Amino acid sequence: MPLTSPRSIQQSTSSTPRLPRPPDPARVQRIADDAAALAAARTLASAVAAGAAARDRERALPWDELDQWSESGLGAITVPREYGGADVSYATLAEVFVTLCEADPALGQIPQNHFGVLGLLREAGTPEQKARFYGEVLAGRRLGNAGPERRATPAGAVAAPTILHGTTRLQTTPDGLRLSGRRFYSTGALFAHRIPTRATDDEGRAVQVWVPRDAPGVTVIDDWSAFGQRITASGTVEFDNVPIDASDVVAVWPLADRPGLYGPTSQLIQAAIDQGIAQAAVADALGFVRERARPWIDSGLEYASDDPYIIADVGRLQIDLHAAHEVLMEAGRTLDDLAARQQARQQQGPLDAEASAQASVAVAEAKVLTTRIALEASEKLFELAGSAATRAAHNLDRHWRNARTHTLHDPVRWKLHLLGNYHLNHVLPARHAWN
Repeated sequence: MPLTSPRSIQQSTSSTPRLPRPPDPARVQRIADDAAALAAARTLASAVAAGAAARDRERALPWDELDQWSESGLGAITVPREYGGADVSYATLAEVFVTLCEADPALGQIPQNHFGVLGLLREAGTPEQKARFYGEVLAGRRLGNAGPERRATPAGAVAAPTILHGTTRLQTTPDGLRLSGRRFYSTGALFAHRIPTRATDDEGRAVQVWVPRDAPGVTVIDDWSAFGQRITASGTVEFDNVPIDASDVVAVWPLADRPGLYGPTSQLIQAAIDQGIAQAAVADALGFVRERARPWIDSGLEYASDDPYIIADVGRLQIDLHAAHEVLMEAGRTLDDLAARQQARQQQGPLDAEASAQASVAVAEAKVLTTRIALEASEKLFELAGSAATRAAHNLDRHWRNARTHTLHDPVRWKLHLLGNYHLNHVLPARHAWN
């Protein structure tokens, strides 16, 4: 089926814009602890799993499913307890994403930036900003993201387009603060109630502007056309002289030289998404072999599930799947230990550079393994299940398409470089959202 043509939602001019419905606070659950978060994730996963293949095939954007996500209370599980949230462990956060992404990795990926910007708010927001934004999240509001910028290659040039972060501007004008810029790969922005975006202020400093989704001058363009993760709507956001309240501007420039867990947290979620894709692929492979696959003619067997070669391959897959999951959980626990150490050190200072590096190393190890198992499992599925598994009606190729698309988020070869350079030369990883 051909991809749906891009659709543009103009906030300022369209007479029938599709905007996210404000959640009914009375219907939004309040999750109290880690156990409740995991239970809520399992409940939501059960509710959305059956429609995942059809949503992928038809590119049916998950508006209703995201309303269910808001009402589940999962959006507030990382809100600190002093602000009314569950403040779950990093290990639990990773497991929540694994659970949701096994059910539907595209729907599961949409909230990744929601939690990423909440992590940045924790490290950079003022107490007033935290109280206000955390309150919105506790009421079920969703946060999107306006991703990196892109500079086109000049005519006749050989070099590829460059990803930039510096041309979106927040400027002081006679009419107040105004935001202008164009962003790409904006996962979740289409469905969000706020779209936090990086910008440069009048003094050349990095800020994050928490833009209301319905602000005049905001345009969200549904031009995401990748062959995988098709319903993440990771398209374009344009800001055209958008009026901004000063209280919606979070100063992030102090984080440039401050070690922290913002980057490792983002990478932990990315690795968890890939683990969920892998688990879904393995589950579908086992089901197809048991229920539909035919044994090879020379085997003399009645059932494909008795084929010794298939059995051995399934054993190998299970080992790799289990290893990736355990390293992922270990990375989550490492972040938990470092966060506890950071909290204990507050009188002495924030997390030090070595501790921040340990966090990046831990999640890099997980990212390597979850990337590999996601690709291995989604490819091996067809070898084990046979040619019948390639029929379009089953849509099993979505696992590989999702794995191949999402694992390109940041190149795993650079994770191997990070790990080798750290262990061999003790070079600390660069601090940013991809480490």
